[in-house]
Amino acid sequence: MSDPTYTPPKVWTWDKESGGRFAAINRPIAGPTHEKELPVGKHPFQLYSLGTPNGVKVTIMFEELLAAGHKDAEYDAWLINIGEGQQFGSGFVDINPNSKIPALMDHSTNPPTRLFESGSMLLYLAEKFGAFLPTDHHKRTEAISWLMWQMGATPFLGGGFGHFYAYAPEKYEYPINRYAMEVKRQLDVLDRRLKDNDYLAGDEYSIADMAVWPWYGALVTGAVYEAGEFLQVHEYTNVIRWMKQVGARPAVKRGQMVNRTFGKPESQLRERHDASDFDTKTQDKLEAQS
Repeated sequence: MSDPTYTPPKVWTWDKESGGRFAAINRPIAGPTHEKELPVGKHPFQLYSLGTPNGVKVTIMFEELLAAGHKDAEYDAWLINIGEGQQFGSGFVDINPNSKIPALMDHSTNPPTRLFESGSMLLYLAEKFGAFLPTDHHKRTEAISWLMWQMGATPFLGGGFGHFYAYAPEKYEYPINRYAMEVKRQLDVLDRRLKDNDYLAGDEYSIADMAVWPWYGALVTGAVYEAGEFLQVHEYTNVIRWMKQVGARPAVKRGQMVNRTFGKPESQLRERHDASDFDTKTQDKLEAQS
């Protein structure tokens, strides 16, 4: 256990042995660490991702678009193992200079269009296909506001609370209390909004729900950080109702499976190149064949 007090030096230096989960893949500089081209499949959209909440947002969107009949939304989903540093390969960095999953290429344009940041992808796809973004002025604005709320709020949940509560090598009261307070405030914000609204934009399911659900839906089910009791998530009854409502959608169930590398083998479709892969290439079936 290190000293609970810390006096910053005059000049910060990188301590590669700082510890904690994910410490090995964090660094204070950008750019690629190695040359690595990315594979390209047969579909218009090429997604390079991992089944974390930020990755799940986008795979849910693709599955929802396909379920709604948008055949041009077909996609290949390639697995990027961030634990092995694959996000620092030159091909990935060419798409996403921030080296974070997901990264997306739209090959239906000439030249192809690169996209990084999951919120940007949701908005791009919604506008491209005219789907899951209300056309009514007020509802549309509401959906975009909640999308931006998620992008701004979630770092306090993941990088703040999740890190210090679940991943940091040592537990300290101050940061855990600081971020637990903020996460409970965020849950209250959502709970109040969902008290009188089926979805975040109102009565229409939208990209706002797709963005918020993988993070806060997982939080109230205990699927991330195992902090349900600590945060008393059962108090947020409207969030729980919405979590179940969104989670029951078939496209959401499929989207959760794509690029997933943890959990039950039957819930993992590590790469997705065809709709039939959900029936034939989940991890349990692949392991049975080997």
